[in-house]
Amino acid sequence: MTFKDLNIVEPILTALQEKGYSDPTPIQQEAIPIVLNKKDVFGCAQTGTGKTAAFALPIIQQLYLEKNQGAKRMLKALILTPTRELAIQINDCFKDYSKYTSVRHTVIFGGVSQKPQTEELRRGVDVLIATPGRLLDLMNQGFIRLDTISCFVLDEADRMLDMGFIHDIKRILPKLPKERQTLFFSATVPQAIVALSRTILNQPVRVEVTPVSSVVDTIDQYIYFVEKQEKKDLLVNLLREKKQKSVLVFSRTKHGADKIARALSGAGIGSEAIHGNKSQNARQRALTNFKSHKTRVLIATDIAARGIDVNQLELVINYDLPDVAETYVHRIGRTGRAGNTGTAFSFCAQEERPMLKDIQKLTGKHIKTASVPV
Repeated sequence: MTFKDLNIVEPILTALQEKGYSDPTPIQQEAIPIVLNKKDVFGCAQTGTGKTAAFALPIIQQLYLEKNQGAKRMLKALILTPTRELAIQINDCFKDYSKYTSVRHTVIFGGVSQKPQTEELRRGVDVLIATPGRLLDLMNQGFIRLDTISCFVLDEADRMLDMGFIHDIKRILPKLPKERQTLFFSATVPQAIVALSRTILNQPVRVEVTPVSSVVDTIDQYIYFVEKQEKKDLLVNLLREKKQKSVLVFSRTKHGADKIARALSGAGIGSEAIHGNKSQNARQRALTNFKSHKTRVLIATDIAARGIDVNQLELVINYDLPDVAETYVHRIGRTGRAGNTGTAFSFCAQEERPMLKDIQKLTGKHIKTASVPV
């Protein structure tokens, strides 16, 4: 199947071809016809499955066709997403896909001056990508009204709840028209997500792809049994021994991420940490350095890592095992993408063994034990 088979119009097809996209992913194959048919969607998909294009392409197409029929420029689509990095990534996708259309989009997020953002809004946009806090700020200041929205996308809904944005979402929802299309995406579906989806979706079609265990099939996984105080030396030794150009290290806490970065810098290994306490400029700079291979090692917390999409990321290291088994799958799924091979190392202290048991139960795989270098 090709994008042409999904009835994607010529200007968008041309933009996709220029970016080297030819065949739609499973979630795109399922979701695009449903969205074009103006139905609500409950989408369950992991990071890296092509989810952004699954909603961006049909939104751009609908707006493009409306403009061809003489529709005026006004805010018609709102994409709400939890992190600045993810908002920027979605905005980049809209830029790529809408290149040969007159559809205008912009992105707003906190941590930076609002003036350039409000100037873009004044010029008029069709699509707004936003994080909840900055959206509410600009709504309260009168820069944004949501009464013309025809399509609302809630992306990474599970992370929205994890980050405490549920109250912001509940303040935003009443400002949207009751008659609208809603697209709801979440990587995991705990009971709280099901409850939230019921309050905002109208007879949705459920789209679910990539069962959580299959994501790990293309990744070589190893576990190092090591005491907590020995993790730092193990990490330094592994990074000196292994020659991968790009390594993403996961820490459970912001404080821990900073400690790891200091330890690596002290050992002469180029690294930067990225987490919610860093300024937007610092986070963006660290990401840019990592993607361009200027920085070899990036240390991230789970929340900050949403939106990190690095081509040919070779190695992921779980310095701390995550509390939730599904998070492990999201973490290691950042390597081994698009047909590339990937490797994941995990450090497991005595108190983390129950977490390892949960991970192996979820994935249905026994993770190979690696020898700690001496």
